Amino acid sequence: MTTSLTVHDTLPEDHFARTLHEDVRAGLTARPKSLPPKWFYDARGSELFTRITRLPEYYLTRAERQILRAHAPDIARHTRARTLIELGSGSSEKTRTLLDALIAGGTLRHYAPIDVSRDALTSAAESLMAAYPDLEVTATVADFDDQLPLPEGPGPRLVAFLGSTIGNFDPAQRAAFLGRLSAALTPTDAVLIGADLVKSPTTLVRAYDDAQGVTAEFNKNLLRVLNRELDADFEPGAFDHHAVWNEGAERVEMYLRARYGHTVKLPVLDLKVTFAQGESLRTELSTKFRRPRLAADLNRASLTPTHWWTDPQNRFTLLLARPTEPTG
Repeated sequence: MTTSLTVHDTLPEDHFARTLHEDVRAGLTARPKSLPPKWFYDARGSELFTRITRLPEYYLTRAERQILRAHAPDIARHTRARTLIELGSGSSEKTRTLLDALIAGGTLRHYAPIDVSRDALTSAAESLMAAYPDLEVTATVADFDDQLPLPEGPGPRLVAFLGSTIGNFDPAQRAAFLGRLSAALTPTDAVLIGADLVKSPTTLVRAYDDAQGVTAEFNKNLLRVLNRELDADFEPGAFDHHAVWNEGAERVEMYLRARYGHTVKLPVLDLKVTFAQGESLRTELSTKFRRPRLAADLNRASLTPTHWWTDPQNRFTLLLARPTEPTG
């Protein structure tokens, strides 16, 4: 059997420009100012994030990989998935452990990554095709902030949402996403979610404010994206990177804080934005979870957790959930 690759692009040609314009206009005219973290990830941003995942302070990627290596055979046994769908696949690097276990279990036939970046998606899919010559690969270019076009594929299907991306949603966004996900599942499907757990605030903040300053550079890269795409005149040196632990919301929040008062021009949007000295622009939130809170979020979306796995230090969890069976 020869590997086949199919790419479905669900996004209109103007999706990138239109959503960037909408997000930036809404975020920079709001009080307080904020921007979604998806705009970090141009080529430079993706490179910086890869460096972040290798930093000693950033335990999340190592912990999740450790869980996958230890428990991928269990996940394969419990799901017997014939189709693996991965949301926000990026490079699909961690996915190989899961693919290996499902293939070893004799069930997997189809891999279906979904990502907003066509280039990253195609590159990762082609790499996997070379490594898994008997696997059918269907890649979908989609923005699952707005839609969730799960490929059909032979069932049962396993939907993987790794990397603690679930933590980047605020509560309303998380509820909406889980609702869309639940509605797209069939009774035989399952979902595997990676989530970072609540721990020492010092450990958490260090993961987002490393000693080498890589995360600070990653945060400021957002301004360079806006300068390039919107002809803006942000001066990255006019802002300091700032990461804080929000105890009430149990999340890390990343900000760019203005070092002095100034005005930024964004000609493409016909917009001028004034920053007061010390004013902050929120660029990311990363919610940390306790098991009861995450289970309650899933239950409200008609999803029932069936298995939980953690790393030996109990820093991170992978949970398996299924559609809640109707009662009555």
